[in-house]
Amino acid sequence: QIQLVESGGGSVQAGGSLTLSCKISGYTFSTYCLAWFRQSPGKEREGVAAIDRDGETNYADAVKGRFTISQDNVKNNLYLQMNSLKPEDTAMYYCAADCPTLSIDTIESRDYIFWGQGTQVTVSS
Repeated sequence: QIQLVESGGGSVQAGGSLTLSCKISGYTFSTYCLAWFRQSPGKEREGVAAIDRDGETNYADAVKGRFTISQDNVKNNLYLQMNSLKPEDTAMYYCAADCPTLSIDTIESRDYIFWGQGTQVTVSS
């Protein structure tokens, strides 16, 4: 059973930075994909960034150039470095693992099997 535990959320002013971490257990990095999602109250959960086992990445247009997804295969951690944060980045952020579609061309929540409990990010103006 794969378990994911996010950390690193918090409150920051616009323009600031945060790094989210996701500790993954019961998982091998030979499994195809990992991703970050976010959800604000009243909104659908949206894909933020994804990475596959070859290190290829994909980002939502809203975060391109500001966010970076990465993984540490030794520590079994997934990261999301977030720079130049905006108030509209405020959301609960979730990490997710395992996509039977074997593709990160799109980042859709329906394609991911395992989920963490989320960590809150709040960006004030």
